[in-house]
Amino acid sequence: MPKTVGIILVGNEILSGKIVDANAAYLCRELRELGVDVRRISVIPDEVTIIAEEVRAFSRAFDIVFTSGGVGPTHDDVTIEGVARAMDVPVVRHPTLVGLLERYYTGAPTEAALRMAEVPEGAELVAGSLRFPTVLMRNVYVLPGVPEIFRQKFDALRERFRDRPFYLKCVFVRIGEGTLAAHLNDLLADFPELLLGSYPELSNPEYRVKVTLESRDDAYLGSALERLLARLPPDAIVTVT
Repeated sequence: MPKTVGIILVGNEILSGKIVDANAAYLCRELRELGVDVRRISVIPDEVTIIAEEVRAFSRAFDIVFTSGGVGPTHDDVTIEGVARAMDVPVVRHPTLVGLLERYYTGAPTEAALRMAEVPEGAELVAGSLRFPTVLMRNVYVLPGVPEIFRQKFDALRERFRDRPFYLKCVFVRIGEGTLAAHLNDLLADFPELLLGSYPELSNPEYRVKVTLESRDDAYLGSALERLLARLPPDAIVTVT
């Protein structure tokens, strides 16, 4: 079975609109390219109880869970505590992380800095090519909220998640969704395993709808595309990519 993923974004700043999240969109694109199926994205506040509840539910529901945000030395960085509570374990200071912080600060780090050495008891450190490893607790990867660091951390780990790829074809058409719908419904009746999308474009003068066809089976996708193109009026098709 393909791997499934749930993404949990932690941060009052996202819920209040102070920050526009970039991590979920990036992660969805990267995971799709790797052939991984993202099933749910949740945005929650910096509250330990809510984090614990969401992490516990996601950990049970999906093969892999990513959290973003709430990792660091400040008062609102409570994701580690929430993950620990979700797994019914205490928070401990990992000696490897303490050592990394001591070298980073060239001396004794402050108590606030040492919060970044805290992990749920039993967590694994996954380094990849990173100086500071990612915390993995069972199937939950705890990532920071800062987009640049988030991407660095994920890029160092991305090959862990590779699965069977999705194949994609895009058809750009001049007809509207009202006319197009019957063709798409017929296509799904013939190809029920096809992942089919329809996206209207109101401001593009060249086409009115972008249709996407996806499958893990390249031959299946090719057959579905051929069937759709044969059914559409020839003057309706702008381009196929």
